[in-house]
Amino acid sequence: MSAIARTLRPALRRSLTVMTRASASSSPRVQNTVRTFNAPQQLRCLSSTPRRLMDISDIPPTPIMHLSETEAAMQEAVQKFANDVILPKVRDMDEAEAMDPTLVEQLFEQGIMGVEIPEEYGGAGMNFTSAIVGIEELARVDPSVSVMVDVHNTLVNTAIIRWGSTDIKKRFLPKLATNTVGSFCLSEPVSGSDAFALATKAVKTADGYKISGSKMWITNSMEADFFIVFANLDPSKGYKGISAFIVEKDAKGFSIAKKEKKLGIKASSTCVINFDDVEIPHDNLLGKEGEGYKYAIGILNEGRIGIAAQMTGLALGAFENAVKYVWNDRKQFGQLVGEFQGMQHQIAQCYVEIAAARALVYNAARKKEAGQDFVKDAAMAKLYASQVAGKVSGLAIEWMGGMGFVREGLAEKFWRDSKIGAIYEGTSNIQLNTIAKLLQKEYTS
Repeated sequence: MSAIARTLRPALRRSLTVMTRASASSSPRVQNTVRTFNAPQQLRCLSSTPRRLMDISDIPPTPIMHLSETEAAMQEAVQKFANDVILPKVRDMDEAEAMDPTLVEQLFEQGIMGVEIPEEYGGAGMNFTSAIVGIEELARVDPSVSVMVDVHNTLVNTAIIRWGSTDIKKRFLPKLATNTVGSFCLSEPVSGSDAFALATKAVKTADGYKISGSKMWITNSMEADFFIVFANLDPSKGYKGISAFIVEKDAKGFSIAKKEKKLGIKASSTCVINFDDVEIPHDNLLGKEGEGYKYAIGILNEGRIGIAAQMTGLALGAFENAVKYVWNDRKQFGQLVGEFQGMQHQIAQCYVEIAAARALVYNAARKKEAGQDFVKDAAMAKLYASQVAGKVSGLAIEWMGGMGFVREGLAEKFWRDSKIGAIYEGTSNIQLNTIAKLLQKEYTS
């Protein structure tokens, strides 16, 4: 059992006790708070394990930022791990442009890589918001580690849980929960914002499928041994010919062609991957043929909430790093004479904007868990959180003066890391397109 799972076990037990008591209550109102698993539009998931699904429709509303006992315990555990274990490695990993392999092992040991994977497969069996909480806390210390965990949890693990066959779940979920990093391979050199203009092809063979082509901008490439690859099985059908396949790193014909050197999140690997007639068995088809585009759309909508959480975590980390310096060290040195009042107004404004961005993130996460339409909310959260992260991390450098500009601290790194938020999993313009399209649909009679 992972360290975080052990830590959260009492909280999970208390959640179950509350639900059991509610179901046994004689009060009709309380009885109505626990309903069947077959009512997805009314459920908020307290865990990926079905028995912990709880109907919240009759429960008085709580503040958006309110965390359940399990989520709060998750936040505390990840925060401690990030500060005690990750923080001392951040600068070295950024300079080396590589993730520390020991740290990756520790992330698995802590259970951070299997947040939503059911306990029967070795995961923590928690809910989506718990994953978002963890992603945000990691980004307060290192956005590079945060995005590795984010992609693994919100894209890869979710896809297997949702569309994997029983055989695929049994074969791969225990690995993804305990020792195998996952990667999500969609983008290509000719398909940036148009994610479904794929040139990578798949053909049927007597034993399964053969994949040929290349992918670009693939996160977790160096660390991963497990790849979800999108390829077009029937180009005559356009994007409706796209299917999803599972490819393992040791497959013949699989190769990493190039590791990108980047402005930010440098410890997170981003690579070009080639598929030279990679053969995989029939059983490695994920879901159904021709439905890959549906899977990608659904997963990316959820993934945008994860990226938004990465950006709010980054903004918090940059903010806290700067204001602690401003209100302690710089003030002691008498460097704030004549500029303090204007600076404190900027600090207050930035904190307001961080709080607003976090409200968008957690609202999107709660709507996703409640089975409500959250696409516009996810787009708004990602758009605004990335804008706030860029603004706050940039101003934080100015607040710190020379100490913000040098590489001795983390201020300049937070700013460099923030730039990717407006790019991956849909650029800011793509988010605006999505929001505008949905608004037009809403307001057009």
